[in-house]
Amino acid sequence: MRALRATLCGLTFLATTAGLASPALAAGAKGVSGGTSAGAAAVTTTTTATETSPAVTGGSTTTTAAPAAPVTKKPAGPHAPVTARSSSVLYKGPVYEKTATGEVVPYVVPPPVGQTNGETGGSIADLAATSKPELLVPGSTARYVNGLAAAPISAPPAVQEIIWAGNQLIGLPYIYGGGHASFVSPGYDCSGTVSFALHGASLISTPMDSSEFEGWGGHGIGRWVTIFTNPEHAYMTVAGLRLDTSSADDPSNEQGPRWRPLRPANAGFMVRHPVGL
Repeated sequence: MRALRATLCGLTFLATTAGLASPALAAGAKGVSGGTSAGAAAVTTTTTATETSPAVTGGSTTTTAAPAAPVTKKPAGPHAPVTARSSSVLYKGPVYEKTATGEVVPYVVPPPVGQTNGETGGSIADLAATSKPELLVPGSTARYVNGLAAAPISAPPAVQEIIWAGNQLIGLPYIYGGGHASFVSPGYDCSGTVSFALHGASLISTPMDSSEFEGWGGHGIGRWVTIFTNPEHAYMTVAGLRLDTSSADDPSNEQGPRWRPLRPANAGFMVRHPVGL
């Protein structure tokens, strides 16, 4: 009798265990493949997950497809550097110019400022004050050419337009609040300079101050363009050059808006970028 009772108790225990195991396993499978756990929700995948449903039709377990997890893609293109150990901006490679008709031709360096243009009889200084050439260089890094920035040929058009717009400010003085009432100004301050360059690529429609830039665009370093901003100052790096009114970490010590070497570090600033760039 004792042996019979032990056998019956063992069978009862096995039956109970079998009855409880199936829902527990189904719940565990749902947590992994159905995306209900926090860990699974954080994973981005390109495959369609499946969810095992405990619903039974005719005694069989059915399997239904769960919605595919969203796919997050990073924009294509290189990550432009935002820091540099060296302050050298020396470049000796080929330089091209985009003409008014859209043709790309080799760039001819104009005579030094103040010399006479033999073809027109006018002053080169007068020409420099009214227009700047749209310079291009091979590769994906902007270069410093005779005081101007040359845009990378492989950069998106918006990045090239930012660079060419920034060139238009070179030679103008620093004016506190300059470029805030209007994009047209006799001089520019730090955020006025950044605003003008972004406006050149139609990325903003009204000037912004450095505090406003703290919440503009996307967070973090961009592929091509990165803005460093705090309530006191703002500057930007574009394809490996820095557009800034501050001469910090610039051996030239020239004042006003201009292209400068990248800094060794950018501590103390919020980091933003134009979405997609």
